[in-house]
Amino acid sequence: MTDFPEGPATSPGFLLWHATLRWQRAMVEALRPHELTHAQFVLLASTWWANGQSESPSQARLSEQTGSDPRMTSEVVRRLVAKGLLERAADPSDSRAKVLRVTAAGAARAEAAIGSVEAADAAFFAEAQEAAPGALLPLLHAMAGR
Repeated sequence: MTDFPEGPATSPGFLLWHATLRWQRAMVEALRPHELTHAQFVLLASTWWANGQSESPSQARLSEQTGSDPRMTSEVVRRLVAKGLLERAADPSDSRAKVLRVTAAGAARAEAAIGSVEAADAAFFAEAQEAAPGALLPLLHAMAGR
């Protein structure tokens, strides 16, 4: 028995799945010219933003802040360091820890990619914004548990 006898087109979860797939494809296209995966973008842009707030997050803090799996964060950070976009530095307050900083090349790549992602988001969400002005962000905050 299903709560959606009319079919999956009336299931919020099924619709969210399809919307997520469309949005992910839009992100892949937006990030392709910047040679970044979506995970790389999220971690790079989050580090760039934190650095701009005079914060140099640890890898654990970055993982927590972005909601990323710690092991995945570690692997992606390693790739970003190898690309010369991030650097690890000794934490001045804890000699056992490392903090993350965006390199000059990383800052330039982050800024360019943020512009592309924001444009892709605006295009993707335009119809929803028009259908329910002012409702999208509160709805997404509620769904994200924030």
